[in-house]
Amino acid sequence: MEEHDEKHSSVIMSTIAKGDLVLVTGVSGFIASHTANQFLEAGYRVRGTVRSLEKADWLYKLFDEKYGKDKFEACVVPDMMAEDAFNEAVKGVAGICHMASVMSFSDKPDEVIPIVVKSALNALTAATKEPGMKSFVYTSSSTAALMPQPDKDIKITTDTWNDDVVHQANTSPDPWSVYGASKTEAERAIWKAVKETNPPFQVACILPNANLGPILKPGGEHESSTASWVVKLYDGDESILDTIPPQWFVNVQDTGRLHLIALIDPECNGQRIFAFAAPFTFNDVLAILRQLRPQKSFPGDREGLGKDLSQIPNEPAELWLKKHCGHGFTDLEETIKANIATLD
Repeated sequence: MEEHDEKHSSVIMSTIAKGDLVLVTGVSGFIASHTANQFLEAGYRVRGTVRSLEKADWLYKLFDEKYGKDKFEACVVPDMMAEDAFNEAVKGVAGICHMASVMSFSDKPDEVIPIVVKSALNALTAATKEPGMKSFVYTSSSTAALMPQPDKDIKITTDTWNDDVVHQANTSPDPWSVYGASKTEAERAIWKAVKETNPPFQVACILPNANLGPILKPGGEHESSTASWVVKLYDGDESILDTIPPQWFVNVQDTGRLHLIALIDPECNGQRIFAFAAPFTFNDVLAILRQLRPQKSFPGDREGLGKDLSQIPNEPAELWLKKHCGHGFTDLEETIKANIATLD
């Protein structure tokens, strides 16, 4: 986190102290790896869960070189559905970011939704068993509130739930509706459990839209991530132009910062935090790519893409970024620039 020493002093009473251990589940993922990086940069220690230790090899190399030995450790959680899945992983931690999810984009609801919901509740239950736990953050999704609908005026509030996508997943499922329903139902289950059990730690949820920006994993991998959209355009793959609608974006580093902020700032307790920077279309992305790489050929603009006109309650997220980082959301040009930085 930029200028973290000075900026974090703006928190009168941080929920979690520097040097404390935090747990990031699914740490090898695109957003989770950035979140872990933000915690390490801000002076915290990180334990991350992976399905196998091999998946953490690149993270050890990256984080050990950048922050020194013993700041990052990985532990294996092979089955998130197991009742005691996270019981060992939470030992000694002061906070949890539960980011692991099912990213198979299966169109079979039973293969996705129950696992995502159960794993979220397992992580929350494990948190209640750790006496030093002070804060819990769940990574939800923009799809828990809405699906992209170009040229349609939609007003989202902090009380909006995407019941339409749940209905679609149960009646005529496709990969996106199943994913959206899994996030909707999991986040709703978290808030229901919090209301019923009143855990002795703060809880917040982050709802990010399309995450673009730098890819930490060597080779620019994370094929299932939204960052691959820019990589594909850069490589001349036009398939996403006809399959991904206009929507809002967020720089993945800002999403990581918001997870850190939500875990340490008492003001975030009980909040749904909308990580939405601004609406964009792929014509916007192509214009920036042409500007950044004038010597390279890119696909032509698409006609009739429309625009995302939804109104999103993202002002609190922007204010928290300014409070802790000294700036608001990163703009699209800087985000695209970082997204392609390692592709030449």
